[in-house]
Amino acid sequence: MTTLVTGATGNTGRHVVTELVRRGERVRALTRDPAAAEGRFPAGVEVVAGTHTAPETLGAALDGVDRLHVTVTTGLAEVGPALVRRAVDAGVRRVTVVWGGAVGPVEQAVGDSGVEWTRLEPQEFMSNTLDWIESVRAEGVVREPYDTPSALIHEADIAAVAAVALLDDGHAGRAYPLTGPASLTTRERIAILSRASGRDIVLAPITHEQAVDRLMSKGVSRADAEYVVGWYAAPDDAATTVVDTVERVTGRPARTFAQWAAEHAERFQAPRVRR
Repeated sequence: MTTLVTGATGNTGRHVVTELVRRGERVRALTRDPAAAEGRFPAGVEVVAGTHTAPETLGAALDGVDRLHVTVTTGLAEVGPALVRRAVDAGVRRVTVVWGGAVGPVEQAVGDSGVEWTRLEPQEFMSNTLDWIESVRAEGVVREPYDTPSALIHEADIAAVAAVALLDDGHAGRAYPLTGPASLTTRERIAILSRASGRDIVLAPITHEQAVDRLMSKGVSRADAEYVVGWYAAPDDAATTVVDTVERVTGRPARTFAQWAAEHAERFQAPRVRR
């Protein structure tokens, strides 16, 4: 059997590919630029060009695929139902979908598709911390408007749950909330990252509007920017409450933020000065 992983070079997708290969699955990795993905996947992975936001181009990518992993991203809401229809018509019989924060058109289409599906509902990804790289490397500073807690999850744990749901029986029709093992404030995350990277990092608070403007400068719409910053301003209980789904599904505890920080510590260290 073959699994198609969309967004295969993304923060979560690449871990899904690796986990499926580790379990002996045949994997087809979908990416916009196969040349840029060279060397990023384990041996034996079939890399194909394409994007899930253009489902009309995925005929060859879906050929012979039994299982599909989809991450809901910007731009997928409008075309996601068409992607699901094409996948089902091509013979896909099991789907995992990483939600976009709510049950929107894509999540609903998967639920109504008639195939076995599992919806993964992570709160904040630990990989969102990578947004701090530039300011930390240059100044040892993190600029955020709020110091609220978040039960953020390692992206590899999302992938581990996805692999179990794709390959093992007993997960069809389930919606799995996913968190890491602790709910951490921004300052607590910074302290852990400081220890891992071996440098002093401080929080320099910015205003709500400055945070919105920063996202808009990256091409995010005002509505989406307000939603994201508003999530940090007043996170709901699901965003801050630790659940044990990762351990129940995979049989091992969720990875800690300290583990994530150790894995990425070098990326946050100050640039070396050439002499």
